[in-house]
Amino acid sequence: MRIAVLGGGPGGLLFAALAARNIPGAHVDLFERNRPDEAFGFGVVFSDATQNGVDAADSALRETLDASGVRWDAIEVRLKGESLSFRGNGMGAVLRKDLLAALQARAADAGAHLHFSDARVLDDLADYDVIVAADGANSQTRAAIGDDTLGVTYDIATAKFIWFATDAVFDGLTFLHTYDDTLPGDVSGVFAAHAYPIGGGLSTFIVETDEDTWRAAGLDGFDAATPPGPSDEHSQRRLEELFAPLIGGAQLIGNNSRWGNFRTIRARRWHHGNVALLGDAVHTAHFSVGSGTKMALEDAIALSEALAAHPDDTEAAFTGYEAVRQPQVARIQGAAGPSLSWWENFGTYFHAFEPWQFGFHFFSRALPAAKIARRDPEAVRRALDQWQRRHGAPPLESPVRGPGARVLLDRRVLDRDHLPSAVTVAVGSGIHPDSAVRDALASHADATTVLITGGTPLERQLAAEAARLRHGVAAIIDEPDCDEDRAMTLVLSGRADAVLR
Repeated sequence: MRIAVLGGGPGGLLFAALAARNIPGAHVDLFERNRPDEAFGFGVVFSDATQNGVDAADSALRETLDASGVRWDAIEVRLKGESLSFRGNGMGAVLRKDLLAALQARAADAGAHLHFSDARVLDDLADYDVIVAADGANSQTRAAIGDDTLGVTYDIATAKFIWFATDAVFDGLTFLHTYDDTLPGDVSGVFAAHAYPIGGGLSTFIVETDEDTWRAAGLDGFDAATPPGPSDEHSQRRLEELFAPLIGGAQLIGNNSRWGNFRTIRARRWHHGNVALLGDAVHTAHFSVGSGTKMALEDAIALSEALAAHPDDTEAAFTGYEAVRQPQVARIQGAAGPSLSWWENFGTYFHAFEPWQFGFHFFSRALPAAKIARRDPEAVRRALDQWQRRHGAPPLESPVRGPGARVLLDRRVLDRDHLPSAVTVAVGSGIHPDSAVRDALASHADATTVLITGGTPLERQLAAEAARLRHGVAAIIDEPDCDEDRAMTLVLSGRADAVLR
């Protein structure tokens, strides 16, 4: 079997190593347009579970982490002079170039033929039995096959992000939030950074903000048509100044660093003819869940196993590969949705919440309180204690109060036959949650309470937050299947005032 691999990132390299090692008679050629020592981006991060799963197929990741990586257990959120942590999240990171070097050596040792500075496209590979496209989110292979053929969709996030490294070293995954008070009052002015150590005295440093803040801060001047390579140096210097108090005046380091909007890529089919796609070439999930390289490596393992099991039936191999990986990737993308949404709205949360509630809101964007408590009981206890001090009772036992401390409604399970007077807001059907709330309140200027119905759980949460945090009215979320833990999490985090179930 003659196999061509397009792309020498972690997924392509691991596939090449496994295919050369485990598929009898396979001849594997990998083509990468860059040099072997050239890597865009800085570090890659993995959960302990991912490390263990990849290690079962190949030890290169574990060995690289042991030799030059960094491991940690806690996630930390910093804002307004305070720091909050959430422990029990075993993770590790390593310099991307170190992982690439280890995987290059592993693939070569297995007998794969690696061709660097050698850009190929589908038309160049007619004499191969199998072509594996691991050529990234801007995949030329995906484009050549056609989005309609593969059933590809793109969801583009509204937040702006830019990727740097820094010589400030962090203990673990740390989220820094700062406010530029020199900007006009009609923008949020909030910037956030995802930072984590990657070894070699460096940390990854990804900055996000909303588009209005980005423009108001004058960070929109870089020509997006500039070929890959140069970084947006004006934004780099400005963000160094903005984050200086939080990183001790450390430098930011660019590497093809320029602003973008994250694209979530989904595809109904991951193969066409003798071509299979893996990793970012066929699916992405927001970087806040740290799953891009993880998914590519796991794709590589599953695809190599499927081809080894069906060496004489490519279609059966590709179908089996999709059957294994598509449900797993769909779950990750589903979990990434609330996280991505959080980053599209964090400016509102920064201004609306005290640090303790901001932190719990962040930690609970994908996990209910009970699961957080199993990892770190203190993370939930801290939030519950703060709520008790302010309300005099636990979250579901403290009433919602309006002007003059007047009781508006009970937060605990509401009887559907005895709902308080509320304006109904129906979400879904392509209507933005904030627009749905604004439209519903347009003819009810004196409303004090809204009932959010319809749509998905995330759409209902976003509408409830819009009602509470932007329009100043109490929000009840209609959650028919909501249990006590989820109801408490929604209230304690500030996502809703009450839950109807």
